[in-house]
Amino acid sequence: MEPDDIETGDAIRPGKPVVVDRYKKGARINHWITAACLILLALSGLALFHPSLFFLTGLFGGGQNTRALHPWIGVVLFFSFAGLFFRFWRANLPKRVDAEWLAHANDLLAGHEEKMPEVGKYNAGQKFIFWSMTTLIVILIGTGILIWDQYFYAWATIPQKRVAVLAHSLAAVVIICVWIVHVYAAIWVRGTINAMTRGSVTGGWAWRHHRLWLKELAERHKFKKPTAPAE
Repeated sequence: MEPDDIETGDAIRPGKPVVVDRYKKGARINHWITAACLILLALSGLALFHPSLFFLTGLFGGGQNTRALHPWIGVVLFFSFAGLFFRFWRANLPKRVDAEWLAHANDLLAGHEEKMPEVGKYNAGQKFIFWSMTTLIVILIGTGILIWDQYFYAWATIPQKRVAVLAHSLAAVVIICVWIVHVYAAIWVRGTINAMTRGSVTGGWAWRHHRLWLKELAERHKFKKPTAPAE
């Protein structure tokens, strides 16, 4: 059985430089649909959150359109993220090395990445983002359904709807913060964005940031039986 960190499509392509395939095309499309939904939901949600931000409804054709579109975008987000969840949950399971990685987090922030332990495809920070997103999106879809009166008015009482609105708003604020951290980290670690745009990284990037994953891939490549070239 392959290690949990090795996913379908992960592979090393020898050359100068060595290229490591990290994400298949389907996963990248899935990721960007999810990202687009999060941005649209943040803008439309903030527009509905406070009168001072109501001007944002102009991006969606007015207040009524914003109110109508917001929950449907949430449904798309839920199913899109579900695709990411089932693709990546195994590689994001907590491991013993994650605690060691967190213990050396100050070294990472200080720029001493060489002191960090070897990690698999995802480090503890990335796993935190993944499971935070998972939890918050479940809360958002659950509370969103309870306050979606056009279709689910009878599902909850008025007091329950009030609690749902509060929980929905708090979860929305937190997920926006988590998303900002995710984007900042992707920009801060040079080469990360290429993984989600081109699907691959350099061997040097993989060695520096996800060495254990690269070693596992190298072992698989080493013992893989040769196949006849395509005609």
